[in-house]
Amino acid sequence: MPLDLEAKKVLLRKIPHGLFICTVREGDVINGFTASWVTQGSFAPPLVVMAVRSDGSSHAIIKRTNNFCLNVLRSDQKDLAAVFFKPQEGLGGRFESTTYQFGELGLPVLEDAIGGLECSVVGAVEHGDHSVFVAEVVSAKLIKDSESLNLSSTGWSYGG
Repeated sequence: MPLDLEAKKVLLRKIPHGLFICTVREGDVINGFTASWVTQGSFAPPLVVMAVRSDGSSHAIIKRTNNFCLNVLRSDQKDLAAVFFKPQEGLGGRFESTTYQFGELGLPVLEDAIGGLECSVVGAVEHGDHSVFVAEVVSAKLIKDSESLNLSSTGWSYGG
């Protein structure tokens, strides 16, 4: 029986997703993107799992450096998520919309987010149009606890 594409789309979009800004750095070059396919993968060691579009510039940086920072957004930061969601022509330009400091791994941690998790990649699955990175949390900075932004509250849809 062939896959019911409409049922697949509806059902996959029912999976809840947070919205995060993933930041990367390679030398003096920084970049970031809005990530929604993210979950915790393990307590000990603390792992996160994130899917990243294979053709994106940040994907290549993650593959070369094996590091990224997952910035957790507040529920009122839809506009900031939109800035990092849109395609851009050059690396780094999105950071004009927000302030950041470099964390322990030298990755951008957004100062106006709930906080950031600096992560080191320990495994990857490259299949389809996204790669799935499994990464160990090596640094956590809580700036101010708050309700987090989720995809369903924005009216956007990604995936399915």
